[in-house]
Formats: sequence, structure tokens, C-alpha cells
Amino acid sequence: MDAHELAQQHCTPQKGAHKRLTGDTLATHLRSVPGWIEADNHISKDFQFADYAQVVAFVNQVAALAAAEDHHPDIMFGFNRVRVVFTTHSVRGVSINDLICAARIEAMRDL
Repeated sequence: MDAHELAQQHCTPQKGAHKRLTGDTLATHLRSVPGWIEADNHISKDFQFADYAQVVAFVNQVAALAAAEDHHPDIMFGFNRVRVVFTTHSVRGVSINDLICAARIEAMRDL
């Protein structure tokens, strides 16, 4: 599934270890969202911006996406940088929802 296909989907409830993406399946999906990396049962990406106003605007866009999808990342930010971290607690790792949100963030940045 490519980034465009992922970005067209919406999050759905994911429960249980059988919904966790690992190994080759996760690696294949991660290739669809360049710059996102997997570590310790989550995916994350660091973003750089010219100034704080751009940081805040981006964080607000990610927060709106998270609210709409009911799938909430950890977001850390400073003067010109943002780190977004997704994990699905109910599967104790990465699920398709994390990748959908990553793809939607990438699509949002392409606008």
C-alpha cells in the first residue's frame, strides 16, 4: 500500500496483538512514509521549520488530524522542530492506524 492509499483511509479500532505490525510487514509500510522510523514499538519523525509560528501551525494541524481520527500521537516541539510519535496502546505496538496518520501528515505537508 502506498502513501496515497494509506492517506485515503481512516483509523478504526484496533485491539489485540494480532493487529500489531512487525517485521517485513511493518518495514514495507514504512517505505510508504519516508522519514518515519520504527523503534521500541512506535513510529516517529522529526520535522524542521523556519520559525516558531510554523511549528505551532503544524502542531495544530497534527492535533486536528488526531482529534478527527481519534488516534493521538505524542508531540514534542521547540523553537524550530517537532517530533511526532505514534503507537497503538491497545495492540502494544504499531498498527495500521499509526501508518494512516503518518501518511495523512505527509499528505498535509504536501499541500
